[in-house]
Amino acid sequence: MRFGLMLPSYSFADLDYERAGRLRDFAVTAEAMGFECLWVAEHLLTARGLYGTAWLSPLETLAFAAGCTRRIKLATGILIPPIRNPVFMAKEIASLQMLSGGRFELGVGVGWDAHEFAVAGVRLAERGGRTDEILEIFRKLWTGEETTHAGRYYRFERVTIDPPLRRPPPLWVAGGSKLKTALSPDPETIAPTVLERICRRADGWLARAAGSNASVIADWRQITRRLDEVGRDPSSLVFGHLNFAHVVPTDDEARALSVQRPLYERIMGTHRSFEHLQTCYLTGTAARMRERLAELAEAGLQYLVLSPLDYDLDQLHLWEEEILRHYRTA
Repeated sequence: MRFGLMLPSYSFADLDYERAGRLRDFAVTAEAMGFECLWVAEHLLTARGLYGTAWLSPLETLAFAAGCTRRIKLATGILIPPIRNPVFMAKEIASLQMLSGGRFELGVGVGWDAHEFAVAGVRLAERGGRTDEILEIFRKLWTGEETTHAGRYYRFERVTIDPPLRRPPPLWVAGGSKLKTALSPDPETIAPTVLERICRRADGWLARAAGSNASVIADWRQITRRLDEVGRDPSSLVFGHLNFAHVVPTDDEARALSVQRPLYERIMGTHRSFEHLQTCYLTGTAARMRERLAELAEAGLQYLVLSPLDYDLDQLHLWEEEILRHYRTA
């Protein structure tokens, strides 16, 4: 299994320059430890009731990480294209790709927070169509050729983006089943449009963390069936998964959960029960986490992105000892 690190770019209410600066230490340490990629999340606004925090702006955070490192890849996990102007976004990504020496990988999702879409002046119902059109716009603009586009949602004439890209960044598409909640508008099962986007466009699928092991595995089986139907080799799509973890050095399950609970609730909010959070995320002892990951690995998981719950650098070393070394691909 290959591993990426989700940078803990939480914009907590008490965040200050010193703590935010620890992202530099995370980036440098992750590169030295052999993580394949640094990932960043996106939540433009603090979704009161749905999350306890927002995250720092993703492309700016990756630019910061690029300046701290030399080899490790950089990825959005995820960027939400439909709440942005596609031309501006294409320019920002092309600039980041140039400044990082070609290390950027684009992870996208359609988003779900109606408040963010309202602020952006975009109807939530248009998110999938806009995302697909933006991906097509990116493909055109990154050639460096003068482009005119007249689509359903976006129109522009004679636009050229420099610097051109030799090749577009690898594309990860996120999405999938989730556990039902009272406040989230997303369906519990993988949407047909998301399935098509994964199977026809993506280089990698990033299974969401808001489901269970069973839902992730069921989604992967559905994806591989659809790949076969469209005539695509399933080995051409990377099976990835994002999850959160905080290792507590104890064999006492109750002790581990008591430490993890306030950390999870600070990020995830409290609208879901802690039992719900335990179903979605890596919790309990390290042995319990390994059991869960072993089940996913048996189902075909190739790439795991882990996110810390705080700006606690010691977690990387605990992960290496308690989790990563048990699954790391030689």
